[in-house]
Amino acid sequence: MLNKIFDLTGKVALVTGGSKGLGCAMARGLALAGADIVINSRNGDELESAMAEILQGTDRKGCSLVADLFKREDTVNLARQAIEAMGRVDIIINNAGTNVPASVDEIKDDDWDRLVELNLSAPVVLVRELAAQMKERKWGRIINISSIFGLCTKEARGAYSATKAGLMGITRTMAQDLGPWNITANVIAPGPFSTPLTDRLVQGELREYFDRMVVLDRWGKPQDLMGPALLLASDAGSYITGSTLVVDGGWMTR
Repeated sequence: MLNKIFDLTGKVALVTGGSKGLGCAMARGLALAGADIVINSRNGDELESAMAEILQGTDRKGCSLVADLFKREDTVNLARQAIEAMGRVDIIINNAGTNVPASVDEIKDDDWDRLVELNLSAPVVLVRELAAQMKERKWGRIINISSIFGLCTKEARGAYSATKAGLMGITRTMAQDLGPWNITANVIAPGPFSTPLTDRLVQGELREYFDRMVVLDRWGKPQDLMGPALLLASDAGSYITGSTLVVDGGWMTR
């Protein structure tokens, strides 16, 4: 019984930004649970190796699509291409995101627009494009990857925090609008996670600050998101919707 409620056999999951880091780990977790996987990246060169890692040791199918989610047309096309390739999308993990640190009085228009497009608009567009076919089957899972900086913030993180808080807000509306069709919508808010990108960018005093804030005395590993994602993607989490699951090593207890 326990295995059955986590079983995703027959489901198709679309994980944006799934070619590396947290997205790749979550896609791997869903594949191990039986889901077929669609991932995207702006860089087609990294997709093949990522998909091999995601599907290793499974008999699942995978589809890799080049799409730049900074561009609205690419986001719409990603949804359509995923349906064409796999026939359905049951689970959406809106993981792709970025940050451009800057004080609120120094943020550039182009940077603000790009942050809003990738972090907030792209998830809404994908849900808009894929909700109808979920409604037809009366089953769907939407998981939006926000951040603890959607709940708190730090200097020079205002634009990022605004988009991540906005994602939490729209997720609650998604839960209300789509709930009658047995479609859940939830947020995962990660704290500090160690990836090649964060390890390179977060150094010195900033690294020390993050280290002090984590109660468990370590940064998260991408694999630490496998369980939370699987809970919200499967029948195990069927009565959870409109919620934010904080996965932060205790950061928010400070």
